[in-house]
Amino acid sequence: MNICVYGASSMTLAQHYIDAVETLGKKLADRGHGLVFGGGSHGLMGAAVRGVTAGGGYSLGVAPTFFDKPGILFENCSEFIFTETMRERKQILEERSDAFVMVPGGIGTFEEFFEILTLRQLGQHTKPVAVYNVGGYYDHFEAMMQHAFDEGFMKEGHHNIYKTFDDADELLDYIEKEAISPFIVSELKY
Repeated sequence: MNICVYGASSMTLAQHYIDAVETLGKKLADRGHGLVFGGGSHGLMGAAVRGVTAGGGYSLGVAPTFFDKPGILFENCSEFIFTETMRERKQILEERSDAFVMVPGGIGTFEEFFEILTLRQLGQHTKPVAVYNVGGYYDHFEAMMQHAFDEGFMKEGHHNIYKTFDDADELLDYIEKEAISPFIVSELKY
């Protein structure tokens, strides 16, 4: 299975984030999964692909041509696809992935995650979606999502369209199980 990891590309992150996501990448490879990601060599994108590479796994980087500058993109991917736009990049990430994981990140990470989550909620795919809550990074995100459920902006059953994990092994267990028997949201539509 190819698993898309959305995450930060910043070079100024605390080491515990980098270590955790590099370990996640290694665990992906150890379990026989490939990585699909935004192609960056820094931050958590770089950590994920370094982990997969260290484990001897497959990696597909996808990036727009305007990112093709020295030191920006990971040069040792198994495969690399260049696009003209960010929209094309996201489409290829979606098409070439069997599951999605959001690790800590900022605006770009959130935007990619919420688009794929929206598509799952609308029944446009049944691929597993998970959040890796490294060091409690997504605790406030979970509180915000719970607030949306509590206030009636989302149906309570939509909790089942993604899951949040503090442990990488539990996250991968969920993805592997959900890929075989996905939760179907059709009965939850408004």
